[in-house]
Parts: sequence; C-alpha cells; structure tokens
Amino acid sequence: MTTPERAADAPHGPRLPADDPTLFELDLAGLAARWAEAMDRAPITAAEMTGTDAKAQRLGVTGARLMEHAGTAVAAAGRALMRAAAMADAGPPEPADRLGAGLVLILCGPGNNGGDGLVAARRLAAHGIRVAAVLVSPGSRPGTPDAARNWDRLGAAPMVERIHAPVARDIATLGQGIERAALVIDALLGTGVRGALREPVRTAVELCLRARAAGVPVLAVDTPTACDLTSGELSEPVVRADVTVTFHRPKTGLLTRRGRLVAGRVLVAPIGIPAQADRA
Repeated sequence: MTTPERAADAPHGPRLPADDPTLFELDLAGLAARWAEAMDRAPITAAEMTGTDAKAQRLGVTGARLMEHAGTAVAAAGRALMRAAAMADAGPPEPADRLGAGLVLILCGPGNNGGDGLVAARRLAAHGIRVAAVLVSPGSRPGTPDAARNWDRLGAAPMVERIHAPVARDIATLGQGIERAALVIDALLGTGVRGALREPVRTAVELCLRARAAGVPVLAVDTPTACDLTSGELSEPVVRADVTVTFHRPKTGLLTRRGRLVAGRVLVAPIGIPAQADRA
C-alpha cells in the first residue's frame, strides 16, 4: 500500500531525499536530473505552499518528516556546491582535499526555515564536514517544535558546533575570517519581508553578502532571505545566493527577473507532499 508520504512520488518517481542513499554522490546537474519531476511542476505562491504543507500534514505526513527531507536536500546541494566551487578554484585533483578543509556556516532563523538548516547541519556532519550551526534569534531555542527538536539533536552530533547569536555583534564576531569558510547556508527566513530587516537577521544577511564577495559560495534555503517567494520583491539588504533549494514546486517569486537575480541556480527538491495536498 502506498503511504501518504510516498504518494506524490509513487509508483515510479525518485526516492525522497532522506531515503536516497546516492544523493550525496551527485553534482548540481545530477541533483537537477534526480529531481526533474519536481523541477517541472507548475509554480505556486508562498501562501499556496503553506496551504499545501498543512494539507500534507492533515493527510498524515508529519512536519518532522517534511523537514528531514528538506534539510537533507539542502545538505546534498551544499556539498555539490562546495565541490563545484573547489573545482572552479583549483581544478582536479585538489577539490577532494579542499572539500573538508573549511567550515560550513549555517545561519538559522528561529522558524522552520532554520529547522531545515539544522537538519542540513546534521546531514553534512554525517559526511565528515565540519559545521557551525548558528541560531540567529533573541530566543535561546528555535520557536517551532520541529526546529527545536533538530536543534536539540545537534547537541550530541560530532563535527557540529551549535552557536546562539542573539544580537548583531555576535554575528559580526562570527564574520571574522569568513573568507576561509567553505560554504555559507542562508536558512534565516523562508518568506518575504516587508520593510527593514530586524537585527540580528539584518547583520546575518550582510554577512552572507560579505562571504559571497570574498568568493565563498552561498546557498539559500527555499528563498534568499528578503526575497519574497510570491512576488520576487526584494528588501534591502537581500541575500544573493549561488544556489537556492526550494521545495515541492517552483515558486513564483523565484521565476521573476528580480528573484532570478538573487536566487542563482534554483533546484526544486521533492519532500514527500502527496498529490492530494495540491488539490483545492
């Protein structure tokens, strides 16, 4: 019997990210090919995605499982982006040596977007990559249950340092030596922002911009922070990513001229939302 989680991909679709043992062997083109069915789906708005997510959970797919698939997809894309950047900088055979040399900095907001980043931290660490998972929030714990559970899981994870950055000066301290990072992952905010960014998120976005200017690859989770997923409207400052991993379906905002400008290469990962959840 097909479970609700598998229904969107059954019977012939690819394995979902957390269940795909070969995912971390793929480069960016390979991930796009693996997720081709999701990449080719009709785009939706942020509100439609929120509704679809809620329907999926009513159909029996837990939020924790959706987050596990999303974070695993982010980790696989992050590793592929690191490889691509190393190849561009050094050419073979250097990249294999450089891949594990630098630290991956994951900037996590207090919501489920940050939770995806926390899963990515655990998955990258499981592949031998050192990670600093930074909770960018005045609160000492993430604000949603699934994100909080993943924050707790990192407490015992080797290769991961958990850091709480409640104020802007903490982010500024983290930024010292940012040019030596292997990758920065923006998991701050998953939806658009109206008006000025608040601290400490604003300084975290500025850190992403500094990293990219120094040649460090930047990956965004769902959308670059301060790019609206529906309209493509940009607030300032806005993260400019080399790769953005969004989920289930393409998002309308990332297909606009402004959205494309800041999102870089967009990958759409399936996360186990059943087809029934897309229906009105």
